[in-house]
Amino acid sequence: MSSIASKATKLSAKAKSLASRSSLYLWTFRYLRPMQIAYMVVRRVINISPRLCEHIDPQTKTGFRLQNSICPENNLLQGSTLTFLNTTIEFDQNDIDWGCEEYPKLWRYNLHYFDYLLDPDTHVDKDRILIDSWIENNPPGMEDAWEPYTQSLRIVNWIKYFATVYPNEVPQRWLYSLYQQAYYLEQQIEYHILANHYLKNGIALLFAGTFFLGDDANRWRQKGMKIILEEAEEQLLDDGGHYERSPMYHSIVTEDYLDVFNLLESNDSFNSKQDKLYIQDKCRKALDYLAMVLLPDGDIPLFNDSAFKIAPPPESLFVYGSRLIDYQLPQTAESQQIINLPNSGYYGVKNGHDMIIADFGEIAPDYQPGHGHCDLLSYELALNGKRIIVDSGVYDYQANAERKYCRSTKGHNTIMLNNQEQSEIWGVFRVARRAMPISPSILENNASVVFSGGHSGYERQQRGRIHNRSIEINDFSWIITDRIEGSGSCLIENFIHLHPDISAAIEANKITLCNADGQMCAEIIYNGQVEASIEKSEWYPEFGKRIKNSMIVFSSQTQLPFEMEYVIKKV
Repeated sequence: MSSIASKATKLSAKAKSLASRSSLYLWTFRYLRPMQIAYMVVRRVINISPRLCEHIDPQTKTGFRLQNSICPENNLLQGSTLTFLNTTIEFDQNDIDWGCEEYPKLWRYNLHYFDYLLDPDTHVDKDRILIDSWIENNPPGMEDAWEPYTQSLRIVNWIKYFATVYPNEVPQRWLYSLYQQAYYLEQQIEYHILANHYLKNGIALLFAGTFFLGDDANRWRQKGMKIILEEAEEQLLDDGGHYERSPMYHSIVTEDYLDVFNLLESNDSFNSKQDKLYIQDKCRKALDYLAMVLLPDGDIPLFNDSAFKIAPPPESLFVYGSRLIDYQLPQTAESQQIINLPNSGYYGVKNGHDMIIADFGEIAPDYQPGHGHCDLLSYELALNGKRIIVDSGVYDYQANAERKYCRSTKGHNTIMLNNQEQSEIWGVFRVARRAMPISPSILENNASVVFSGGHSGYERQQRGRIHNRSIEINDFSWIITDRIEGSGSCLIENFIHLHPDISAAIEANKITLCNADGQMCAEIIYNGQVEASIEKSEWYPEFGKRIKNSMIVFSSQTQLPFEMEYVIKKV
């Protein structure tokens, strides 16, 4: 009898697991666009392989040129070493392993991007060896090397490199390979993914279509420009932000559109003045947005999938914009500056060298939320020019514990109820049911600034169970008030992640924060309805980099509705 009961229990568990998995798939797929679903079927079921172009003699346009673009600053290629994502390998230039199967996929992608060609310190002879080796060892169809995203970045990088180093005569074998790559890419545009991948495909086709001559090139140019213009309208929001709500991807896309303007401006006879002016306007708004969200240390907040040293540094983007479109940074206000970006959902206040910025925006876009996190109502805080409270960042794009944590509610400065995520994140890039923002707003008066809002993520537990948060900014104090609507008993956990340089100590209903020199920089005063603890955590400011830090947790097993408040005071 016990054996039968055991089998029944196992079958029941399997049935529940299957039902849960099915629910994730259904809720994920319901947000996809028909185009995405159709192309998933084409790619996975029909699986038609792209064709190569036969009998080609690639010719380039006379007078093709580009202004210098942004150079990588991370010393990707030094001597006989390659470094991506904080992982370095040594290579034999006479026998390069382009497969590198023991390394993560994103690392291998970086190997095939060829960003390192644009490093001015790289020797031309080494560049020639790398390009020749890639062509010889990566025949069409090779995994990683010929995937559309890596193709897109490599096509643009090779053309930038050829325009700079070989402006008069590019070796014919390189032109032949580049032409085949563009021909191949056109047949596998990432309609199943869309978002920044689709934009990269369009930019690569535009570059190839402007660089080469002939019917294929004309078609690439027209198709690429169509994608770029359509995606500029959709992806760059009215407040200037990128619609994936990641400051890192915003920076990447800003560089993309500056590159497009560079191409259009430098090869003016091939493109319309109206298109060029439209792209220029989008670039200005994107740069203004970037300037608005930067913390006092001059770098981006780490909301959603954001980390340092992936996108170009903000300063490099501003210099590039200045060269191309005569961009000028907005004047910095001497008094406090309000951050009000309602389309992106970012709100905050800059006051001298102090700044708070919060994410009250949705996981977006609906059909491609892969770079979204459970960070609704989370924030970052800097005092005296240095980050004090931080977002956890991103470690990698692998199916592992770090990826799960970085996307989780616990990985952000917000509240979790009953150990449930705000949104149903799963896999590496998937989201099923997702929290929706509720009435984000900002109110300014003579004495303070208050931004507030809520989200619906916990209504999966109980109808009407809403998390509302307000952040009030006064002189040298930040008041965070959380109210959980609903009824019944609930475990509430409120997380605050400290920068690794900050230590914390609990004293009664007060937590003192000290900097690396042991000097007190702030204190957090909280009400007595919660228990406070300090836990060990990790901060992931760059891909492949982890730094130990501390996390404050306020917790309470209580009846709803419930309200708690803590005040951060600058010392």
